Amino acid sequence: MDDVEFYAEDAGRTDNKFLAQICEEVIKSGATVLNIPDTTGYCLPEEYGAKIKYLKDHVKGIENVTISCHCHNDLGMATANSIAGIKNGARQIECTINGIGERAGNTALEEVVMIMKQHPYLNLDTNIDTKLLYSTSQMVQQHMGIKVQPNKAVVGENAFAHSSGIHQDGVIKNRETYEIMNPEDVGVDKTSIVLTARSGRAALAYRAKNIGIDLTKMELDEVYPEFLRCADKKKEVDDKDIHQIIHFSKIYSNRIAS
Repeated sequence: MDDVEFYAEDAGRTDNKFLAQICEEVIKSGATVLNIPDTTGYCLPEEYGAKIKYLKDHVKGIENVTISCHCHNDLGMATANSIAGIKNGARQIECTINGIGERAGNTALEEVVMIMKQHPYLNLDTNIDTKLLYSTSQMVQQHMGIKVQPNKAVVGENAFAHSSGIHQDGVIKNRETYEIMNPEDVGVDKTSIVLTARSGRAALAYRAKNIGIDLTKMELDEVYPEFLRCADKKKEVDDKDIHQIIHFSKIYSNRIAS
């Protein structure tokens, strides 16, 4: 059987009763997929979800077709609207890597995939290998020449990076304290502890240990003020800076002497 999709332009702002009448007619004419787009990104999630439910309840033959969500992000609600759609009976989401698309973009594939993975009670499986999400995002960015913002959900540079002292301490003690996803699940190697002027002693000790320097509490207290001075001058303190801070401190001299 042919896969025939009917696209109801601007369905998000269309009267539900009229939309239902149109959908019923196109099903009679052979449509197998009903695309219900929020073309202008105007709907609130509860409105869009209710629209899908209305169609499920009022369109004859709806059980024989697939309802598809096609949501735009003009008000930042494309992902939320798509999830509201599938919660109310839609079984297809038209989405894009990195949320690219007209104007403010479309529903981001990586977002809806991970929402369904992290909320198993939705009882929906995309059968997508989530460990390829980050590399796919990077490939799309490279070929399009369009970088996503660092704080982009799931695939942004900062999605698994922590620079606030209290967050860093919590993540070091237990990753799940501030991360609801395992970075490896989306293809990211590890959590990043970014050293800035907002970082605390725990983060400095953690990063120092990663480069082979295990600081005692007294040594950490001694070197931390110099770390803060360095952090005040730089946006981010790197491993080379840590080496230099410790090398020129009394700690290094004491360790050599002993």
